[in-house]
Amino acid sequence: MAGLDTNISKAPNGLNFELKSVSFCERKGEFVPKETMTITMINPKELLDMEFYDSHCWSKLKSIVFCAVKWNGKNAEDTELLKVTSFDFTNDGNLIAEIKKDYDFIRNKLKSSGFASLTGKDGKWIQARTKGIGHGSITRAFYARKSLVKRIFDNSK
Repeated sequence: MAGLDTNISKAPNGLNFELKSVSFCERKGEFVPKETMTITMINPKELLDMEFYDSHCWSKLKSIVFCAVKWNGKNAEDTELLKVTSFDFTNDGNLIAEIKKDYDFIRNKLKSSGFASLTGKDGKWIQARTKGIGHGSITRAFYARKSLVKRIFDNSK
């Protein structure tokens, strides 16, 4: 664990970066994300009040230091660090616009239909879905879909 404490703060982990790790599986000689990546928890009031570029979602995304690790099975005792990279979202205006569109859609859905209406079905690049143990969870978080995780991973090839 690199000697770091678990951080549930909305602020980035480091002074100016957000450290994320995601497991990857090897399929047909290519590494693909095993899972989506949590970006940040959602506070409904803050989501209603904050435009995308002022949001915790954007502040974490734009400062990601991304660690891809090889998944060696459940409860594996070892793993392999595949890549450490960052993604310069500011160099891809189309991607930012599409992520902002997802955020705005989720925000408008919250306004019109309420917090419980937010599901993993919404959004092309990011989604807002339940976070927590069990099927009765009422909390929500922004997640990067596997396609965005893969794009971040492929960024430094």
